[in-house]
Amino acid sequence: MSQSSPDNNAELQRCILHGLACEWEWALWVLDETNQDAMRRPMFSLRDMTSKLGHWCGERREICLSRQLVFNHPWYAVVEVLRHEMAHQLTHEVLGAYGESPHGHTFRHACDLLRANPNASGEHEPLEERVFGKSFNPENKLMGRVRKLMALAKSRNQNEAEAAMAKAHQLIAKYNLKLATHDNHHEFVSIFVGGPALRHFREEYSLARLLTDFYFVYGVWVPAFVMGKRKMGRVLEISGTVLSVRIAHYVYDFVKQFINSKWEEYNKNKGLNRHRKTDFAVGVIDGFCHKVESRKEKKRGGDNHALVKIDDAMLKEYIGYKYPRLTSTGMRALRRDRKVLNDGISAGKRLVIPEGITEKRKGKTLLIENKKG
Repeated sequence: MSQSSPDNNAELQRCILHGLACEWEWALWVLDETNQDAMRRPMFSLRDMTSKLGHWCGERREICLSRQLVFNHPWYAVVEVLRHEMAHQLTHEVLGAYGESPHGHTFRHACDLLRANPNASGEHEPLEERVFGKSFNPENKLMGRVRKLMALAKSRNQNEAEAAMAKAHQLIAKYNLKLATHDNHHEFVSIFVGGPALRHFREEYSLARLLTDFYFVYGVWVPAFVMGKRKMGRVLEISGTVLSVRIAHYVYDFVKQFINSKWEEYNKNKGLNRHRKTDFAVGVIDGFCHKVESRKEKKRGGDNHALVKIDDAMLKEYIGYKYPRLTSTGMRALRRDRKVLNDGISAGKRLVIPEGITEKRKGKTLLIENKKG
């Protein structure tokens, strides 16, 4: 985090504390009415802590989070720790566990009720480090093969680039097929993509469908605190295996960058407004989806592991547990410019997902560690 004046830092901390209170209120929705009524809002604080990410103090009725955590990690990682400390509060004030170890049986039951991670404390790595960190282990060999293929996808030869991208997708699909049919113990994680906002443009919903339909994750629009507005908004949360979430997160970022770049070229000297950018962006995503579907149809009947939908019963079970009451909503497009939409579709049909990039802001790998050798 960049240096700021004491006044600005104090204002930021007040905003974060307000956000924690808002997230605390929303997290109660998953509890039954009796436990919801029994939970009373605690105090919230931020402190310098080196050995803990968070702490529940029953005597002060206070949830305290590490300043290092809230200032240097994404909001979804902060919320994970907050819910862990909420489970300690639920254990202490509602379930009345006495004489047990801090992370004993009753605490784990509280975590189950709140859909909290019982390990999100102490020396446990923050969530995004577990997803994007260099310690990522089981799929390193696969990631190496995908990295080489994605590098080929930068080729100026369109056919070579398309073939390399298709092969990379086949490897990813085979991995997910193997998990869905043979591995009964794989772990799922959930992270945000994009930023929390009070309102999202239509292309964000198209991107959510792209990730859910083709990249082996499940997307849910969830409430999340919007720091700049100081109120709750919504954000897209994706769930899946660590590998699938890393890839889907990378694809989301790359497609957004592709749209912005192509729109800048397309709109040069045109002066089209933000609504037309949405038409163009939706067209890009639709065009890319059409290309993926066409490839799948061409290879139907053969050994095709392109981006096909794999029904992962364990992921469905995980989503059903995490969100026991899900609802679906539809959107109606207003005043679309058909020409701009079609031009976006044409651009999307030429989209190739290339090699991974590294986010310089925190040195965090989005998909592929771009190393030689």
